[in-house]
Amino acid sequence: MPHPPLLRAAALTATAALLCTPLAACADDDAKDEDLAAQKLDWKDCPAPSPAQGAGTAPSPLPNGDEWRCATLKAPLDWDEPDGETIGIALVRAETSGDENDRIGSLVFNFGGPGGSGVTALPSFAEDYEKLRTRYDLVSFDPRGVGRSAPVKCQDDDALDAHFQQDMTPDNAAEQKEYLDGTEAFNSACEKRSGSTLPHVRTTDAARDMDLMRQVLDDDRLHYFGISYGTELGGVYAHLFPDKVGRAVLDAVVDPTQTSEQGSLGQAGGFQLALDNYARDCVAKEEGCPVGDSVRDVQDRIARLLKDLDGTPIPGIFPRELTQTAATGGIAQALYSQSFWDYLTEGLEQAYAGDGSALMLLSDSMNGRSENGEYSNATAANTAINCADDRPRYTAEDVRAKLPEFRAASPLFGDYLAWGMVGCTDWAVPGAADHPAVSAPGAAPILVIGNTGDPATPYEGARKMAAALGEGVGVELTYKGQGHGAYDSGNKCVQDAVNGYLLRGKVPEAKTVCS
Repeated sequence: MPHPPLLRAAALTATAALLCTPLAACADDDAKDEDLAAQKLDWKDCPAPSPAQGAGTAPSPLPNGDEWRCATLKAPLDWDEPDGETIGIALVRAETSGDENDRIGSLVFNFGGPGGSGVTALPSFAEDYEKLRTRYDLVSFDPRGVGRSAPVKCQDDDALDAHFQQDMTPDNAAEQKEYLDGTEAFNSACEKRSGSTLPHVRTTDAARDMDLMRQVLDDDRLHYFGISYGTELGGVYAHLFPDKVGRAVLDAVVDPTQTSEQGSLGQAGGFQLALDNYARDCVAKEEGCPVGDSVRDVQDRIARLLKDLDGTPIPGIFPRELTQTAATGGIAQALYSQSFWDYLTEGLEQAYAGDGSALMLLSDSMNGRSENGEYSNATAANTAINCADDRPRYTAEDVRAKLPEFRAASPLFGDYLAWGMVGCTDWAVPGAADHPAVSAPGAAPILVIGNTGDPATPYEGARKMAAALGEGVGVELTYKGQGHGAYDSGNKCVQDAVNGYLLRGKVPEAKTVCS
């Protein structure tokens, strides 16, 4: 699975919509962008990821020995002023492994977040897409504000350690003040260090960057594979440039009809469903479930653990302690993929014995923290993009009024997701819209895949996206499975449908079901 998007501040429900501006979906876009569209990319060996991308080593060669190549696309900082200041958009590419005569074009990936580096994600998971490389160049990028693409900068590593140690599910007035003060401090640091960038990281800006990318890559249409938040970006692109949509797949689909509050509430239910499914799987094992004797027992023991941690944290990764918030984040991280469920069991066993290190490792992964204590800029970018996209600004009073509804959706995750809604309250830039515009009449068919057990982008979002794209455009496919996303689950039915569409242009029948 690609590195899961962040949960903080309703991360997976970022929304964006702008009406046609002089450089949105207007007919003379290409003419106005003529100079930038004519640029030639200088493809070179890829360097090791920057700290903002998550650090690490340069990508390993592809299975056949081909090397990954990286380049920088020049794009306007402000798409309303295309002749003004420019920024660099970091790209990565693996050229097609097949016959050049069979090449369809470039297949552009966005792995979600928002805030995830596509330049590091695509090489990490390229084996999953090797069949698609037989007819496409595989391409991904760091969206603006992310990684090497004009990265948003907020707090330093020490401040982020403190930020993530704070209680994000406050129970009284003093804890609420501390949490709100911490959120304000984070947001103020973003404005101080990245104020000129913050107005220009909306999803509509990233969609315009993708259309420029399409032109520079010399493709008549954009062929696209979007996962999680990448489905929203794909929907926004289709709305702005319907006549430029090629073969496109949206997997783990964000519901484009929801406000950020509705999205957070949906996630509460989604993560509770995934936890319940984990518990059922655990107690059904022949060797028994080490963290509970029944589904209810598993749930109750986790609830008691979180309640105990609220008052008395346990040792985590020295010198940090496993708090209630860190444990909640670690549990959520493990629910992104069924393949992580064994790690969750191990982490819970250790925590019950007083060792919080395994759950803290999962929580660190959620927050973009490496083992050496360095943070990527995923949290900063995630917040900046969400807050630039989302118009609503919620107060502590709003949260308190909604807590009963969130707790009903999830006794374990409700408070965590409800309080996350205040993340944009003091943001320096106004949000664009209540939810994204994705209607794309006249666009080519877009395959929209929903997973019935998805915790982060609940299944209903796929149906809503397919309908919002428009009749004849959104083609819904259902995967009856677990985890965030469907294609990377390895399910043959899903992969055959996706590969058949992307490689041969065969559109699956609407409402196909895979299990």
